[in-house]
Amino acid sequence: MKQQDPTAAAPHGADQRRGPFRAGERVQLTDERGRMNTITLTPGTAYHTHKGFLNHDLLIGSPEGCIVESNVGQQYQALRPLLSDFVLSMPRGAAVVYPKDAGQIITMGDIYPGARVVEAGVGSGALSISLLRAVGDDGYLHSFERRQEFADIARGNVETIFGGPHPAWKISLGDFQDEVVAQEAPGSIDRVVLDMLAPWECLDAVATVLAPGGVWINYVATVTQLSRTAEAIRADGRFTEPDAWESMVRGWHLEGLAVRPDHRMVAHTGFLMVTRRLADGVTGLNLKKKSKGEFSAEDLNAWTPEAVGEPAVSDRKLRRAARDASSTVQTKGTKSKGGEVPAAPEQGH
Repeated sequence: MKQQDPTAAAPHGADQRRGPFRAGERVQLTDERGRMNTITLTPGTAYHTHKGFLNHDLLIGSPEGCIVESNVGQQYQALRPLLSDFVLSMPRGAAVVYPKDAGQIITMGDIYPGARVVEAGVGSGALSISLLRAVGDDGYLHSFERRQEFADIARGNVETIFGGPHPAWKISLGDFQDEVVAQEAPGSIDRVVLDMLAPWECLDAVATVLAPGGVWINYVATVTQLSRTAEAIRADGRFTEPDAWESMVRGWHLEGLAVRPDHRMVAHTGFLMVTRRLADGVTGLNLKKKSKGEFSAEDLNAWTPEAVGEPAVSDRKLRRAARDASSTVQTKGTKSKGGEVPAAPEQGH
């Protein structure tokens, strides 16, 4: 068996997941009733509850998985948060891609180490984190976002979980369909991941930058978005027949012989659809499916965030989330060395 070189540099962020707890990192505390809280370790401070307090210094330097006691004997189990825990509790300005969907995107989109990937609709950076873990230090992820505030939140969250800027990540501001063809060479991208309102508007841009055989995966919220994207792909002819699905996760209650499904579950969050780029000059096979691609004028004019049920996010909330994400990075002493994200070009929404 090949021995690992102990002097070789660890993949980016790996050292954040190993060894004893350090000042500035996040720790998940679970009490004796199973309630969880996440704290950021700060020397000389304490975690306070209605059942006493727990000194952070008891955790700093202790091994992961230890049990510590508060001043009144309350016991806590201490572990580093998993990626799924971090995503659901991190500062956000937009709805995040749930872990169950991120896992499907990585696997069904065949995101592999070293892949060259572009994504659009960065939101709060949840999917960006999963994509960066998949492509690794030697891969490439170029994220496109229309709003400066979302880019700031995503940058803070990515740098928090990786302990600083990731060497494979680039983030740009602007409309995906315009910027990706200006910044990426034709046929140079292995995978395209779109989490946006109207992915069919990006069809030409995707076909331009995606290599033959490359995978395009879309994440959309509604049946109407799914339908229109599928019909646009079929009509274009440069892609394979699209496949679509959704995933639902139901937990189980485990206690002795009382083993049963939980009363609540994570049901519909979004639809996923995958298609692949055909070679230049090739037209996709006619799979003999009946297809009606007509949409009424009312349908075509209804694609706004409010019309499909997305809640409006105030500028104040975005600024607060960006400050929270940035402050977590600075607490760990890992402020970004790179340049700032350029100001977003003015555009209509």
